[in-house]
Amino acid sequence: MQAEDMEVPIINNLNDNGERQRPKGKDVFKDQQKESESSMESPNLEFEYGDTDTLTAELSELYSYTEEPEFALNRDYFEEDFRSHARGRRWIELTVEKQKAYVMRLLDALEVTDRDKRLKVARAILYLAQGVFDECDTEVDVLHWSRHNVFLLYDMGIFTALLELLSMEIDNNQACSSAVRKPAISLADSTELRVLLSIMYLMVETIRVQTEDDRPEWIAAREAFKNELGSPLYNGEPFALLLFTMVTKFCSMNAPHFPMKKVLLLLWKTILFTLGGFEELQEMKVRTREHLNLPPLPEDSIKVVRAMRAASPPASAMELIEQQQQQKRGRRSRRSAFVDSLEGDSPYPKKQPLVKQDSLDTYNERDPFKNDDARDEEEDPEDTDSGIEGEVDPLDRDVIIQPPPPPPPLRPPTERVNFPKGLPWAPKVREKDIEHFLETSRNKFIGFTLGNDTETLVGLPRPIHESVKTLKQHKYVSIAEVQMKREEELQQCPLTLGVEEVEETPTETLYLGMLPNLSQYVIALLKLLLAAAPTSKAKTDSINILADVLPEEMPITVLQSMKLGIDVNRHKEIIVKAISALLLLLLKHFKLNHIYQFEIVSQHLVFANCIPLILKFFNQNIMSYISAKNSICVLDFPHCVVHEMPELTAESLEAGDSNQFCWRNLFSCINLLRILNKLTKWKHSRTMMLVVFKSAPILKRALKVKQAMMQLYVLKLLKIQTKYLGRQWRKSNMKTMSAIYQKVRHRLNDDWAYGNDIDARPWDFQAEECALRECIEKFNSRRYDKNKNDDFTPVDNCLQSVLGQRVDLPEDFHYSYEMWLEREVFSQPIQWEGLLQNP
Repeated sequence: MQAEDMEVPIINNLNDNGERQRPKGKDVFKDQQKESESSMESPNLEFEYGDTDTLTAELSELYSYTEEPEFALNRDYFEEDFRSHARGRRWIELTVEKQKAYVMRLLDALEVTDRDKRLKVARAILYLAQGVFDECDTEVDVLHWSRHNVFLLYDMGIFTALLELLSMEIDNNQACSSAVRKPAISLADSTELRVLLSIMYLMVETIRVQTEDDRPEWIAAREAFKNELGSPLYNGEPFALLLFTMVTKFCSMNAPHFPMKKVLLLLWKTILFTLGGFEELQEMKVRTREHLNLPPLPEDSIKVVRAMRAASPPASAMELIEQQQQQKRGRRSRRSAFVDSLEGDSPYPKKQPLVKQDSLDTYNERDPFKNDDARDEEEDPEDTDSGIEGEVDPLDRDVIIQPPPPPPPLRPPTERVNFPKGLPWAPKVREKDIEHFLETSRNKFIGFTLGNDTETLVGLPRPIHESVKTLKQHKYVSIAEVQMKREEELQQCPLTLGVEEVEETPTETLYLGMLPNLSQYVIALLKLLLAAAPTSKAKTDSINILADVLPEEMPITVLQSMKLGIDVNRHKEIIVKAISALLLLLLKHFKLNHIYQFEIVSQHLVFANCIPLILKFFNQNIMSYISAKNSICVLDFPHCVVHEMPELTAESLEAGDSNQFCWRNLFSCINLLRILNKLTKWKHSRTMMLVVFKSAPILKRALKVKQAMMQLYVLKLLKIQTKYLGRQWRKSNMKTMSAIYQKVRHRLNDDWAYGNDIDARPWDFQAEECALRECIEKFNSRRYDKNKNDDFTPVDNCLQSVLGQRVDLPEDFHYSYEMWLEREVFSQPIQWEGLLQNP
């Protein structure tokens, strides 16, 4: 995808420092006033980040609200067929043997050639996977029987049969061509695909989730299913690759009827099941470090993040101005008498005008009217412990001045902010940081360097010795550094080190299958993310992602329109959730498996404009997005199939649910921030892209969300670009700087807060990315290119050996052997004398 194919966020009203300029006009003033009021009232969000939401929520998001009538259809087809088999008995009353016999009958019926009969059988199977809800009284019963039936269906081989049907539907050219010609695509165009994908999703999600009361045979079935999905058993490739193929086919407009939400949800859950979630990743990381003889991790990052508390969001410029005006009005009466009494012969300087705070933050400096040098000379050590949360208004100083006695402190001691005694993260230092520090020190004190030698400290003063000792105490060697060093050795000494033994893990199998079409998969996912982003505008040439949510007949009443609008917004949110979680999982697993696998996916994402796309996503009122109520609780599965349906009204639709925030939207935001962090970490040229796209004000608005994990990743992104934003930005955003210091891990040599090495680092995006691409291509060529002509292959110079080699000839060669001799040997003139002459 070229740069012009993806939309770049257009960020207006920004000055050169990345600050939002003061708005003009009454309407803009009112909008900002409303926004500031909402930010001041933003509560702490009791959100716990994990691999997924609750099982009930994940199952309900599989279905659109427009699919609600199909629940009854599935039940009717099941009961119509089951009645003739069971003769008056209910499914939950049958023994397991009789249930298996009936499932076997359904499995046989799936192989009929009649498409309509096949669909009816598939709907009956879907009803079983949904938990035979007509025979249940509560939602718990539905989930219980759904779990029982799903393991039964897997045991009888239903998944393999469904996979064959899914492959047939994907290759159904007639359905694809008719969908391409249709002006408007609706639910009816993807009925068979939706039924098949729904059954497969219910099987994957239900079997993936572990419970305490799982039977031993269910635990064994889970492991077998996990290995089956991750192995190249389906046409020589993992199941996930078939779903990736559906995504690319949909985005190339060859199959616009594919139900993309269901495909993406199934793809995400398949990757999550086969490769493992975040806690499994942490365990794999610990095991890999032990295998490489690296020291253990300094802390468990998952536990540290969960223990963090959210910081109060930075105050906006509007809030600061309003606060100052209120304080000014409150003190005007008592201040006027005091000023009048001192008028004429006052020994004090005249009051300075109010200085407009140009930022979204405040910092509690002692006296904003003195210059920096004077403040350094006159500051009293007792008063230097300033707070961060609030400021003393400059006008207060007129009130507290007394002629002879010393002035009281600026604030009572009880109001001082209590800083945490310990930082949450242990500091880290890389090997190259120690080398850089020693190189600078040797140049300064000795006049020459010793290359990469970090042991020799001769000639360096004692403080440098202590500094090196401290740096080595916090030295951290990552798995990626070991892998890169090993790859470099394999490239330099291929004969000495021999062939690398690659472990056939599910991640390795998936990467090998994705490699030929990796760029297409990445671009397709980003196209879908762009189409589902709330900030995207509808275009005529954009992808239609609403094929599996729009009904055949469009709504005719206001209530139906409201319901469809909520359904469409919910549909987009679920797509964003699935893509963000999928991309993050792929990046994390590939990085652990091998750093260059991670780098090639990252580079494809960067070249496909993923960085401006994520910034465009956050360039909205993020508080509104996170607190969006695009759900109708009474229509969610399994609630809608157990309870009586109340009458929907416009008021009930507008009210939405009572949740403080939308779990999936907050989950998506954190995932996108984590992806952005992974793309830009230790990449100078990509960090400069954040600066060029003026991401600082966009990210700072995201700090209004009072959730610790989201704030942490926003602060990480602000930290890496702080040195490039200028001194004025840092000076006027001290509260954000303090939050970075308190919450983000420290790199002891990192000059992030001052920017002293800016001039020494030119920004050459193309050179950095080309050098990285060269390393990636060497890695892929060495590890996966089996057909290459290796320069190091020994040459056989023995005539008898060469002539004695067996050459495989085609089967029909002996029929045309004489013709071949005549054409290639006898009819060709041979200059025998030429063989005796020197060339």
